[in-house]
Amino acid sequence: MACATLGRMAAQDGDELFDIFDRTGKPLGQRKARRLVHRDGDWHRSVHVWVILERESDGRRTDAEPWVLFQQRSPDKDTWPGAFEVAVSGHYRAGEDLAEALREAEEEIGLPLAPGDVLRLGTRRHRDDHAPGIVDCELQDVLLATTRRALTAFRPDPDEVTALLSLPLNAALRLVRGEVPSVSGLMRQAPDAAGAVTIAPRDVQLDEFVASRDGYYERALESIRRRLAGEPQALWTLG
Repeated sequence: MACATLGRMAAQDGDELFDIFDRTGKPLGQRKARRLVHRDGDWHRSVHVWVILERESDGRRTDAEPWVLFQQRSPDKDTWPGAFEVAVSGHYRAGEDLAEALREAEEEIGLPLAPGDVLRLGTRRHRDDHAPGIVDCELQDVLLATTRRALTAFRPDPDEVTALLSLPLNAALRLVRGEVPSVSGLMRQAPDAAGAVTIAPRDVQLDEFVASRDGYYERALESIRRRLAGEPQALWTLG
């Protein structure tokens, strides 16, 4: 049985093991089941991959402006069901390094990634206790990947991801800064019964995203904009 399949089985039971850290990222030499980590509010590592599209939905090269990819979380998620968020997000399982944690990109949206395919943007410490009985304290490795794939070429996992949304980078920045009430992008819906993939215009508002009160979206998107413009960027820590 494939490792990814084994991992999914463990994840369904809530028994996959996480390494535990203190708030500074120091390992505590402990491992706990995911459900207990989220119950007790233990600090654990996760990975966020921001994905930039170098092609528009029809596969043409877009040189005018980069587009940034977001996923829409499944309505069955225990936290933030149906909300939009960064294209790839997931946990490091116990003992995993970055190469292994990047499996999340292929599992969630069908985009294989290796460490050489990503650039590190920074680190975020984030505590989320909005859902009853869950205190999610994450040390997030914030990464950037670019791809020449068209929006239709991704393969989101229907158990994890309802749809994919792409937005022009500058428009996304205006949205998270509160400069505009909504922006227009393109939405890739799940395949229909015949397997056909639909791309349609979609207006989106900030309150449709996973809430971020620490300025994370603006920090990440501005960092991406500057890197793509060739400006030198130091690694940052948020939180």
